[in-house]
Amino acid sequence: MAVVNYRHAYHAGNAGDCLKHAVLVWLIRAMQRKPTPLFVLDTHAGAGRYQLDQGPAARTGEWQQGIDRLLAGPPQVLADYVGLVQELGLYPGSPVIARTLMRAEDRMACCERQPEDAAALRTLFHGDRQVGVHLRDGWEALGALLPPYEKRGLVLIDPPFEDPEEFAVLARGLATGWRRFRTGVFAAWYPIKQRASVRQLMTNVRDAGIRDVVTLELVLREPLDPRRLNGCGMLLVNPPYRFEIELPQILGALLDRLGDRKQGEAAETRRIADE
Repeated sequence: MAVVNYRHAYHAGNAGDCLKHAVLVWLIRAMQRKPTPLFVLDTHAGAGRYQLDQGPAARTGEWQQGIDRLLAGPPQVLADYVGLVQELGLYPGSPVIARTLMRAEDRMACCERQPEDAAALRTLFHGDRQVGVHLRDGWEALGALLPPYEKRGLVLIDPPFEDPEEFAVLARGLATGWRRFRTGVFAAWYPIKQRASVRQLMTNVRDAGIRDVVTLELVLREPLDPRRLNGCGMLLVNPPYRFEIELPQILGALLDRLGDRKQGEAAETRRIADE
């Protein structure tokens, strides 16, 4: 697969980030209902913090149709996520959100293959004994860092999807991680540009034999144009208790705030594989 010069900074705070991070907050809170230690693996971690009103994010302006719409009076189901964003200042990436929620007994490993972003993470978490930063390929980390010694963990997978083969790579990566850590919770973000790639991803996941799989999809317009992000989804393996009640509420609130009432917009939860 070709190496892609992808940077999270251009897309920070967009609708995709809002879905990913709102679900991430819910997942960590849900898993912390048990007192036992939790391990978090972020396979494509990025730089950790992002300035929205200047630099790459300002050039794309995607955050104005994302987090900017949620900051003023968010609905209750999004208040936890939006409150963290407001508290942390610069828009927080997934490593900073996860670290903010971690307890003293929890641990995190962040993987990032872009040297500049990995260096930013190392500066951000310098001296933090609960966080390890790895300059390494996130797909390789799924085999190398799992299973964790805590025996409980959340694996966040957020690849760039700049290469058409990334959907197939995601299915293989999920299969590798799941075989090594069958009790782990996996959360994988994916774009929805057109349906064919997404349908193939679900087929590949089922064919890999992965069990207990659901998807949450936020579609902002009919997914017909492969040149633009028409929506996004989160694929969850082993979703925690009460997901079927609480996550659709988060999804619906995001659609209500981020949708423009365009044809084809939807908030959908689907079961892909049974337990």
